[in-house]
Amino acid sequence: MKVTYEKPKPEAASEFALSPKEKKELYYQLLKCRMFDERFRKLFRAGRFAGTFFSAVGQEATSVVPAYKLLPQDFIGPAHRELGCNIVRSPLKMIAAQIYARSNSPDKGLSHPCHYGYKPANIITPASTVASQTILAVGVALAVKIRKEPYVALAFVGEGGTAMGPWYEAVNFAAVHKLPVVFIVQNNLWGESVPARLVGAFEDFSHRADGVGIPGISIDGNDVMTVWETTAPAIARARRGEGPTLIEMKTYRWYGHSEIDPADYRSPEEVAYWKTRDPLPAYEKYLMENKKLTAEEKQKFVEQIDKEIDEAVDFAEAADYGPVEWILSDIYADFKADAPDRP
Repeated sequence: MKVTYEKPKPEAASEFALSPKEKKELYYQLLKCRMFDERFRKLFRAGRFAGTFFSAVGQEATSVVPAYKLLPQDFIGPAHRELGCNIVRSPLKMIAAQIYARSNSPDKGLSHPCHYGYKPANIITPASTVASQTILAVGVALAVKIRKEPYVALAFVGEGGTAMGPWYEAVNFAAVHKLPVVFIVQNNLWGESVPARLVGAFEDFSHRADGVGIPGISIDGNDVMTVWETTAPAIARARRGEGPTLIEMKTYRWYGHSEIDPADYRSPEEVAYWKTRDPLPAYEKYLMENKKLTAEEKQKFVEQIDKEIDEAVDFAEAADYGPVEWILSDIYADFKADAPDRP
């Protein structure tokens, strides 16, 4: 598939410029995502937890960067591979407990290991239905608009999910009602084993925006500063009440759809090429060349993150799986006793 990109508007670099401290913090979050991801791949293969694991190695920038500097009251609608935004917004201990399906996880160990939601951080729990998180994020954005609140929602989806009818309906609804939501399409070229060329008859999935009349842009999802300079204006636009934007971020997952997928449908040459476009060393080089990060600081980050991951694993492994009776809990909402009778 031919890969084309658009550049953010030049004014975005100045209007939404990150301070040296913020750029370093952003690197820390990207590094934390990579290290946590690689550690949990090893833990799964060592049999330390059941189920599976959906690695985001290679495409960290597409979820870490958009979530960086959101307001605490903003919402995120993730799918199964948005480890990055989850790490930015919530404690590693909660994420680890969720992956281990333990009783001390946000959902008490009752859901899919990578269907992570965390109410204190307004991370919406996703479902297995492809693109369903988009519908939930749009619903939240509608509530925000009705309440006249200055908050936004991010809705993540893979390029394959944009072929789902409910995804289009949600995007169209958001466009019609000018809802405060930003749609992020992570095009990693493969929807499980289906190539992107069999999902859309175009080079750029930002064209999905054309049919609903909202702005759409395709960018290099592995260029950290490009991702920032594109998402920050889109979020600000939504916050001003000017409606949604669709951003296609072209990226690549290094490994299979999940840890039980050998991904032998991809050529070694394709994988090797995309590994040369790893977002972390590219951003690290940018920071070091501009004297915003030193090797000593990086080593300190590695040590801090290793310690935090160790503590998260210990937290998860120290907990049990919860009683079997929990399977039937939290199915229905509890209505207030003084609520009016329902028809």
